[in-house]
Amino acid sequence: MVAGPLEKPTSEGIVLINAFYWGESMMSSDKKKLIDESTRRAFQYEMEFGGCCQSVLAGVQEALNLRDRGAFKAASALAGGIVRRGETCGALVGAIMAVCQVVGRDKIEDVEQYRMAMEPCGEVYLRFKEELGHTNCGEIQKSLFGRPFRLHKEEEYEAFLAAGGHGPEGCPVVCGKAAKIAAEKILVLREDKSESTEI
Repeated sequence: MVAGPLEKPTSEGIVLINAFYWGESMMSSDKKKLIDESTRRAFQYEMEFGGCCQSVLAGVQEALNLRDRGAFKAASALAGGIVRRGETCGALVGAIMAVCQVVGRDKIEDVEQYRMAMEPCGEVYLRFKEELGHTNCGEIQKSLFGRPFRLHKEEEYEAFLAAGGHGPEGCPVVCGKAAKIAAEKILVLREDKSESTEI
């Protein structure tokens, strides 16, 4: 059984997380379980609580044991296309934040790591755009609901909800896809790191 929201992973999940964390080789079925768990959690969190950026970030953090409450808290207003203004999709931002927990720089002076983070995050961006057709929240809303919503306006937010914005065919689908893309990239990065240390 897969752990529910905010539940501790099962003993099987802990073994998978430990293998992931320590860079041990994992079977493709094990990777699929972690990816599916990231996807499921992001979908569920967006549907129950809203906040696309945090839903994706929490889903990936919890499934892959990358918890960072500071990063999660900092993502609070990055939903709905940044403070509900319909700009860059918060689910994409959450996916990139999750990947940066693995490849991002720890110190401002580390310009080399900053530059190195751009490639895998650029791949996440391009894959998200390919799968969803856009990276802009308003454009994604158009493709899902036939129109964009100005979510910072109360009446528009109510219309978004009435259209199924947080329903099973709305933004939770976008969050699930973003979490899947991020989890897949993180697992590849960990595998690459593990292989490079074996040489």
